[in-house]
Amino acid sequence: MKRRKFLKRSGALTTGLATVPLAAMPLSSQSLPNSLPSGDDPVRPIVICTWDFGNATAKAWEVLANDGNALDAVEQGVMIEEADENNQTVGMGGRPDRDGRVSLDACIMDAKGNCGAVLAMENIVHPISVARAVMERTPHVMLSGKGAERFGYEQGFKKTDLLTEKSKTEWVEWQKTAQYKPLINIENHDTIGMLAIDAKGDISGACTTSGMAYKMAGRVGDSPIIGAGLFVDNEVGAATATGVGEEVVRTVGSFLIVELMRQGKSPQEACEEGVRRILKKNDDKADFQIGFIAINKKGETGSYCIHPGFSYRSYTKEGHRNTPSDSYIKV
Repeated sequence: MKRRKFLKRSGALTTGLATVPLAAMPLSSQSLPNSLPSGDDPVRPIVICTWDFGNATAKAWEVLANDGNALDAVEQGVMIEEADENNQTVGMGGRPDRDGRVSLDACIMDAKGNCGAVLAMENIVHPISVARAVMERTPHVMLSGKGAERFGYEQGFKKTDLLTEKSKTEWVEWQKTAQYKPLINIENHDTIGMLAIDAKGDISGACTTSGMAYKMAGRVGDSPIIGAGLFVDNEVGAATATGVGEEVVRTVGSFLIVELMRQGKSPQEACEEGVRRILKKNDDKADFQIGFIAINKKGETGSYCIHPGFSYRSYTKEGHRNTPSDSYIKV
């Protein structure tokens, strides 16, 4: 079927710890403190992802190193975390909503601007692959809930109970107080967003999550929203986000970062401005976490977050490493 493309004319657009006045926090003016070394030649292939998901980036690099394309690399990379029961923020084993049901969100985007997403989908381990099927086999960009689940079965995906004993036990314990207070970096990891450039210079991205623990049933954050949790422009670069998704949606954060790179900012500068835009809309409060990563066409990277603790993993021919992100609030 005809692939659906994201409209190119799109406009640019929780509770936690203590409230922090923005005026009291120094703004970082340093460009590319965390980026990979840049030179005259583009860095490619390359893959980066939010948080320290080494197994995921290793799988994506395996695809890229064997002359695979960026789209396959990001899909296969994030699938590693979707299938990992020990990762309670993505896929199988994800923490449930307040009703004890695990629902998943994911999106994927290729170098041509094609994209697909699933929202609030249950009972299928790999939402990223269902999102790719939406992109490649339907005239739509997004499918949600039971419709997404039914489509997945039609495409051959198996029905699986995603609620593990560990996550169920924690949910039962949570019900004793039923207080919804997501703390900053409490899980030490969150959504996995992955960006890759293949040997041909083409960029793709993927983003997948089980969302906030004990969220209201039906809640969807930024992760499956093209332009918010993920955006790719093959002429410029790509960006993806993690953290409190509602805040990223408000600024169409990933699209904003890519557009800032189009205007000449480095990935690091663009990520910093993306965080500042979010904080500006929050009445001088910074009691939540947001983290962005970005990559430009040259393979230069950047990251920025509100609170310390966020990092991103990268893999190039120079090696595999985890890089702590610079943050708006300092230790």
